[in-house]
Amino acid sequence: MSTAPPRRWDIFCRVIDNYGDIGVSWRLARQLAHEHGAAVRLWVDQLPVLRALCPEVDVNAAVQSVQGVRVLPYAEGADYPPPADVVIDAFGGGLPPAYIAQMAASAVKPLWIVLEYLSAESWVREHHGLPSPHPQTGLPRYFYFPGVAPGSGGVLREADLLARRDAFCATEDAGAGVNDRRAWWAARGFDDVPADAITLSLFAYPHAPWRELFSACEQGASPVVAAIPEGPLAAAIREACRLGQSRRVQTGNLELRFVPFVPQLDYDTLLWASDINFVRGEDSFVRAQWAGQPFVWHIYSQAEAAHEVKLRAFLDVFGEVLPADSARVVRNLWLAWNGVAAAPPLASAWPEFLACRQAQRQGLRLWREKLLELGDLAGNLQHFCSGLVAKK
Repeated sequence: MSTAPPRRWDIFCRVIDNYGDIGVSWRLARQLAHEHGAAVRLWVDQLPVLRALCPEVDVNAAVQSVQGVRVLPYAEGADYPPPADVVIDAFGGGLPPAYIAQMAASAVKPLWIVLEYLSAESWVREHHGLPSPHPQTGLPRYFYFPGVAPGSGGVLREADLLARRDAFCATEDAGAGVNDRRAWWAARGFDDVPADAITLSLFAYPHAPWRELFSACEQGASPVVAAIPEGPLAAAIREACRLGQSRRVQTGNLELRFVPFVPQLDYDTLLWASDINFVRGEDSFVRAQWAGQPFVWHIYSQAEAAHEVKLRAFLDVFGEVLPADSARVVRNLWLAWNGVAAAPPLASAWPEFLACRQAQRQGLRLWREKLLELGDLAGNLQHFCSGLVAKK
């Protein structure tokens, strides 16, 4: 006897890591609604942050429907409607006490899923999907771990993502990919990049060692064009370098281009139009893996350097698809970019990284196949919840 998948979903997101938490929550909500026919309500405590990712959002609206998702402000003490079939506590930010009370009073108890942060650490597969009843109410609760290895929940990927990427990057029709890239720059008020230039997209936390990167690029053998979305990093660069509101700055072999902050639906095209992508947090980190271009992850810093363990764990797994020397080069630059003690100087790590870009692209094709074998996070999560419903 088959059981229909859960129809109604509530996702609660407290914004901690700026765009990472809400980026994942918003992408998951949209995919559940668009590809799985779910009725999704997304509760967010910082609507202005969501608006940066989706300009359609009205930060003053109490209730609104955006791209097939009901968006509501998440506030303590608010009156909440009856709970959904599945309740997602995004990244363990917690649920409102009044909502939990309604869950406990429901005749049919909702499924409570704590969606954890992405990690490649080996212990993830041992804890993925395990029950952990809520200590005060006894409500059934399950921990769900995104991941990049078997035994995890996989990562987010829309059904048409790779087809859209391939269409943008097409080379069968001579010049097709170049024309798409040229159109991307023109839409943002810039000429296309020089044919011999290396293009970077630079999305990082303001404390990243961007000065060292810029210095290495200025003195490098090849011209570099860096696309920097407006935001905290761009503001820090402008202030430190006294650039005012300049949109374009040339210094040595490096050209800085400050571009408008890219809404989530357009972010993939920035990654596809770039030769190397610097990404941060979780959502952009996953998109860079699907983009197929060499990338550098700026991980969210945690107390007692806990993030360094997560960083090294991913490098260990990712390094398996790269030649040994390329894996070493990638590790050196990532550690330097994240300010890990005893990392090699960025000035020496950067030229080596540039020299092994082709090997990285080949490794990323293998990496993509590994991720595809895991299925996508939204589909895996729905399957997991359907299985739990069937057991009730």
